[in-house]
Amino acid sequence: MSNLQAIKQRFGIIGNSPALDHALNTAVRVANTDLTVLIRGESGVGKDVFSKIIHKLSARKHNDIIPVNCGAIPQGTINSELFGHDRGAFTGATSDRKGYFETVDGGTIFLDEIGEMPLDTQAFLLRVLESGEYLRVGSSKVLRTDVRVVAATNVDLQERIKKGKFREDLYYRLNTVPIRVPALKERREDIYLLLRKFAVDFADKYRTSPIQLEQSARQLFEAYTWPGNIRELKNAVEQLSVLAEEKLIGPQELLGILPQLQRRNLPSIRSEQSQPEDLQEREILYKLLFEMKNDLNDLKSLVFELVKTNNLDMPEVGRFPQLEPPKIKAPAPQEHRYFEDNFYEPEEAQDLAAAPGNGHHGPIIIQPNEEPYHNMEVVEENLSLEEMEKSMIQKALKKHKDRRKDAAQELGISERTLYRKIKNYKL
Repeated sequence: MSNLQAIKQRFGIIGNSPALDHALNTAVRVANTDLTVLIRGESGVGKDVFSKIIHKLSARKHNDIIPVNCGAIPQGTINSELFGHDRGAFTGATSDRKGYFETVDGGTIFLDEIGEMPLDTQAFLLRVLESGEYLRVGSSKVLRTDVRVVAATNVDLQERIKKGKFREDLYYRLNTVPIRVPALKERREDIYLLLRKFAVDFADKYRTSPIQLEQSARQLFEAYTWPGNIRELKNAVEQLSVLAEEKLIGPQELLGILPQLQRRNLPSIRSEQSQPEDLQEREILYKLLFEMKNDLNDLKSLVFELVKTNNLDMPEVGRFPQLEPPKIKAPAPQEHRYFEDNFYEPEEAQDLAAAPGNGHHGPIIIQPNEEPYHNMEVVEENLSLEEMEKSMIQKALKKHKDRRKDAAQELGISERTLYRKIKNYKL
């Protein structure tokens, strides 16, 4: 453990979480070999630091290490950058050029964002890993190199394999020793340690006192999910060091400078294959469900009003705990009925209610020998999502007089999606 603490001090690593210690132990143990290493982790967790640890603790430490961001190099030039090219290999190649695998021979090459590497480059890289041989662009001469490859990714390479965007054989060749660097939300006990370290660093930089957080502000700081990980946390501490009026920061001032700390990034299930049109269709279904909910609430209110108005027996409220009857005026005393600011005797009220065309609206009185309900046929509502979607589209077109642009905007979908659905439903 003392050896691990010395490595943390040497490479500036802050944290004591078990997941971080496990990743560091794996990096230390594999460093003195020539095995290929694949570092996995979210963006901003410090994967590049682990590549430096592996190189500096290996027998190649006296040679160079070169980081290459595979996602930042254009597809047309990445082969030349990695393997070099001969003069005249393509337009603009006026001279021979050595690639990274040739310039760092005997050292280490760190391939960041390996998941963004083009498929043809993946084939060339696989040959280097298996035999140490490669070809310059535009050359037929086989060259050899002795370079250790450390790769890193923030995406699921197995998902990219399923989509045909990454070679399966290259994945297993790179994944000889996997190292997973934990995200900041998985090591919350290290968040305040990092804050104190960055606060001291920025205090030295700006020649001021380091900031501190009150206990309630600290709880807010540690409860945030930090999707940008250490990079985001460092930027947040720099903002606080510059903008905070007091060095002891409370929750109000903290949220005033960093309002995103109130945000909670709740998990949601979403496939990477989801298309914008799928999301628009989902929004239509949500609107349909909300309309159904409103209609159901209106129906509940109507039933309660009818029960109350006709003095019908109401089932026990316990059977409907989620329903709340609408607020209805209390009935007038038995000796009088109340109609539009006038009082009538019970006999007069009954006559007024029974009079045809009378403007007064009195209670509905059912005689004992009168049939209270008429025979009716119960028709079940069609609950098909397609039929509901079709009905919503028809209503929107009717409302906007067949102006499809306005109808699409009302539905929350694109005109292209609306045209396709009109064609599918033959509207």
